[in-house]
Amino acid sequence: MTNKTSKNVLVKWLLSLGPGIITAALVFGPSKITITSKIGAVYGYSLLWIVVVAILFMAVFTNMGERIGQASSKSLLTMIRDQWSAKISIIIGIGIFLVTTSFQAGNSVGVGISISEASGIPTTVCILVLNVLGISLLFFRGFYKILEKLMIFLVALMLFSFVTTLFFARPEISQIAGGFVPQVPIGSEGLVIAFMASCFSIVGAFYQAYLVQERRKLSSANGEEKSAHGSLTGILLLGVMSIVVMICAAAVLNPKGIPVNSASDMARALEPLFGVYAADMFLVGLFGASFSSLVGNATLGGTLLSDALGYGSNLSSKVTRGLIGLVMVCGAVIAILFGKLPLELIVFAQSITIFLVPFIGIAMFSVANKATIMGNYVNGIWSKTVGALGLLLLIMLAFYNVYEMFIK
Repeated sequence: MTNKTSKNVLVKWLLSLGPGIITAALVFGPSKITITSKIGAVYGYSLLWIVVVAILFMAVFTNMGERIGQASSKSLLTMIRDQWSAKISIIIGIGIFLVTTSFQAGNSVGVGISISEASGIPTTVCILVLNVLGISLLFFRGFYKILEKLMIFLVALMLFSFVTTLFFARPEISQIAGGFVPQVPIGSEGLVIAFMASCFSIVGAFYQAYLVQERRKLSSANGEEKSAHGSLTGILLLGVMSIVVMICAAAVLNPKGIPVNSASDMARALEPLFGVYAADMFLVGLFGASFSSLVGNATLGGTLLSDALGYGSNLSSKVTRGLIGLVMVCGAVIAILFGKLPLELIVFAQSITIFLVPFIGIAMFSVANKATIMGNYVNGIWSKTVGALGLLLLIMLAFYNVYEMFIK
């Protein structure tokens, strides 16, 4: 095999992983880094095992999304509309749009801080420039191809950054191994639930069906063979990045009792210990996480609202791109006006998510179990069993959040 042939095979393989990597990139945002770092900073290595549990459920549901996308040319919201009603489809689409728009401010702040702290440029300027850059991507004809390559690059950037940070942190191997033995330290329940809710992202798994269909259209247009879309690889990378960041926080922040209130706190803690280079490397990873979520989160929210309103989910559609841009604009405006995600918006987004997420999970699970829709891609025993447990977990998390927010 020649070098050129080998290169082409590698490129095709990487692109076949696109949908899974996009999902991993949009899930692993600045809020995810903050939660993961805080767990490591407060509880050391003891909660590494929760990453395995969250990734197991996320992998199963993302695989469902992948198979739904392979089984039919109809979008998932269209299937839900056909099976139940247009109202349910619209509620899901509008709900996801509101949640993604609410959390977009956090992505804008994260991407602004990551550049600002490394360069000294004002955060507001960074937020404006990077949101304009994100919106400008929508004007390219092959938006999905650009999105796919961008996410693969940003995930590679994150991996390089966080693994390099891990090298500086020099954690204890024996303590890492002990962290995979299930235990729940006193007082950690809130962070455990927050991590499970952020890592086991049913909305991200839902969107996988759309990404797979976009990849299928692109493959057909280019005369490429149908390929496995690698959702498992993308979700495993999500798990690896979560574990690495948690280990870094456990090794660097926990022994010194340094608290974590934002995603950039890790960088500030690294600088006096290991120098500017180590801090900048972590900020590179934060930039990758923030910009990938900035673009990916907006794409998810805009696409699903467009589909719910009957305009379809094609990323080349002007309506879809307009709604994607709207999510970015709203996030940037909120970030610049408030400097962070306002508490009222956090409560609003959480309130919608509490009731929406189990609902989405049940709808998705039902579609994946229907042989008349799925054919050979229908859920097997493993997916049905783990999927049912995942739904139970989502419902339990919803009840807990209702109790914490409205009853306690």
